[in-house]
Amino acid sequence: MSVNTSIYRAKDDAIARIFGRGKAVIGVIHSLPLPGSPHYDGEPVQRIYDFARAEAERYREGGVDGLIVENHGDIPFAKPDELGPETAACMATMADIVRRECGLPIGINVLANGAVQGIAVAKASGAAFVRVNQWANAYVANEGFMEGKSGEASRYRSWLRAKDVAIFTDVHVKHGAHAIVADRTLEELTRDCEFFDADAVIVTGQRTGDSARLDELATVRGATALPVMVGSGVNADNVAAIFGHADAVIVASALKHEGGWWNAVDPQRLASFMSVVREARG
Repeated sequence: MSVNTSIYRAKDDAIARIFGRGKAVIGVIHSLPLPGSPHYDGEPVQRIYDFARAEAERYREGGVDGLIVENHGDIPFAKPDELGPETAACMATMADIVRRECGLPIGINVLANGAVQGIAVAKASGAAFVRVNQWANAYVANEGFMEGKSGEASRYRSWLRAKDVAIFTDVHVKHGAHAIVADRTLEELTRDCEFFDADAVIVTGQRTGDSARLDELATVRGATALPVMVGSGVNADNVAAIFGHADAVIVASALKHEGGWWNAVDPQRLASFMSVVREARG
């Protein structure tokens, strides 16, 4: 498929650089509730770290190419300016443990939209990338009005000398109404992320576990020279079709017991999924 001329200087392929291949599979560690979040009940933080370590081991044994460490247990999520230092501190420790134990490239997603916090965690833990749900523009999210943090976060990344930390950002991010007045097309929202120096773009469905539409994926693919990823709703039934357009997939719920993001990884589900992936890779 033809790709429109880039509106930013040429970049290397962040997916190939970080994961050593195309059609990469990135699992997600949905952390248990962290200190300071609504559902944290005071258990030793070591239990949280042990859960993350066990999840990483299951993913590694199942053959994924990388992992994202995410504070999904902190639901309902706080806006970036409401996140306390305890969140970044715990995530940095957890991510460092995961990286050392599993030996896979890891990324960080601090919810909700904690771009600056994510970069701090990545620098402290040796993570290779961060996922930022709203990098450019603004939207109305479950948490309220959410602004893209690309200007602030890019300057913070430079200040930390962390330019090796790649930025993977959602386009038309789930759980929200986008660009407020909806006067920018999906193509333009994609180009905005590229223009604001993202390293890869992520296509999602409407909510966690909801599949991205193939027509939207194809539209994004045709609007940017950046690698394109799918970040929700990937499963054994659709991954082959998705890999017809995408350079990588982020997958979690479909690999968990009973398909619930709050459950542990199910090795049998993961094995079945990776079998389909290997066939799709040819």
